[in-house]
Amino acid sequence: MANHWWWRPGWREGRRFYTWHFTFQDAAEVHRIAEAYRQSLADVPGLDLVPDQWLHLTMQGLGFVDEVPEKDVRAIVEAAAARLRAVPAFELALHRPETTPEAIRWEASPSRPPADVRTAIRAAIAEVWAEVPEPADGFAPHVSIAYSNAEGPARLVSDALARVDAKPARAQIDSVELIVLNRDHRMYEWERFASVPLG
Repeated sequence: MANHWWWRPGWREGRRFYTWHFTFQDAAEVHRIAEAYRQSLADVPGLDLVPDQWLHLTMQGLGFVDEVPEKDVRAIVEAAAARLRAVPAFELALHRPETTPEAIRWEASPSRPPADVRTAIRAAIAEVWAEVPEPADGFAPHVSIAYSNAEGPARLVSDALARVDAKPARAQIDSVELIVLNRDHRMYEWERFASVPLG
């Protein structure tokens, strides 16, 4: 395991970032499976467990709040709303999380619908800006249940995950949110800027 919370380029304490996410505040099934894994991981050192409030699936970043004019953000939201009317709502499934060096996360299934939403958002950004931030390729929709805050072996994590016997969770995705994100407290926390419905 490796520490997830190193300060990536541009980030510092107090800085905020516009980004599009799926969030799961009302997803009871996701909360159920998340609690099962939090209970099993609770005694593993070096982990920050994600509470239900901050469970998310990262979609597409825009930029730091102090660098992006709000009028541009509102224009992008309007363009995204128009495009996402043609993208239907869908269901995501989460089953057994996987361990990466910096996080424990579910790979969301199926992966195509989130990718379609991201493609529509990127097209909306391109209506407002000449360049779309972040690469188009390499998107892997996932939901993290814990972040590593220290270096160390992954065996304790693997053992804790293996002890969980939880049926898969399903979540209905009918909107995507533009949020104002911070990572000041070893957690991704945010305020909602806009919620855009699908379909």
